[in-house]
Amino acid sequence: MTSTLPDGWTLDRVRALSGDATAALLSTDRLVVVELPAQADYEPLPAEIIIGFHDLCLVTGYEGDDWYMGQLDSDGSVVCWASYGTDLSEAIRSL
Repeated sequence: MTSTLPDGWTLDRVRALSGDATAALLSTDRLVVVELPAQADYEPLPAEIIIGFHDLCLVTGYEGDDWYMGQLDSDGSVVCWASYGTDLSEAIRSL
């Protein structure tokens, strides 16, 4: 399933803020996990929205408002390493 942007957001706005003209909404039909600090395991993240920026992604889940930064792997899965807060603008600026 392809995600939709939060209210008030468009792909043009995301692209302008990020400086990435190829930024795109990605399908949420993929494995998304979050690395757990100081652990070898990952925690599944049921993705509600995935925005792709080349090989990086911003992901928000159904269970919270935080935006996670992650890497898009060659198999289509996403491994996130940290929360970048609840403000999408600030998360995009962190790219």
